Amino acid sequence: MKKIAIIGTGYVGLVSAVCLAETGKEVFCVDKNNKVIERIRNGISPIYEPGLEKLLLKNKDKIFPTTKITEAILSSEIIFIAVGTPFDGKKIDLSQVKEVSSLIGKVLKKTNEYKVIVIKSTVVPGTTLEFIKPLIEKESGKGDGEIGFCMNPEFLREGKAVEDFMNPDRIVLGVTDELVERKVREVYSGFKDADFLITNPTTAEMI
Repeated sequence: MKKIAIIGTGYVGLVSAVCLAETGKEVFCVDKNNKVIERIRNGISPIYEPGLEKLLLKNKDKIFPTTKITEAILSSEIIFIAVGTPFDGKKIDLSQVKEVSSLIGKVLKKTNEYKVIVIKSTVVPGTTLEFIKPLIEKESGKGDGEIGFCMNPEFLREGKAVEDFMNPDRIVLGVTDELVERKVREVYSGFKDADFLITNPTTAEMI
């Protein structure tokens, strides 16, 4: 398969990128922070998580750290949104998700290639279908059949994130259609023993 782009190199994004590289995938690590990208490029993890830096060094040839989001999106078939969604105790801040979704849409306007957008950020039920999907479609001028969407929640415990990612008891895919399911299953083809739970995006967000 073509490369995967993961936008956001925080806790979820970097762990996902490094662990997918460990299963043989080629992954763009995208962030607008030059210092963070330089650290990753040099095999230094910007976050502490047991086993992460070791896997980062081991898979440096399959991980492509970059600040060039347009290039990463155009070069990838699957694009993960893994930016932060801070929670102040009352509501989730979707400003980073909005910024990235808008940018993805603008980039997709330049290509006719089919892409799948996978939401890995923590969001409330309804966000993918009612907020992210319409925004990307509006900015790209594309609709169903041209872009696919998947909500793929994470279940990572701090201090056990690498272990949890590499040994999942289930992988939840909230998909908009069967083609999206097939494409995202390919991303997780290295996890032979995991059970897949296939739902719609809103149910996946609830899970």
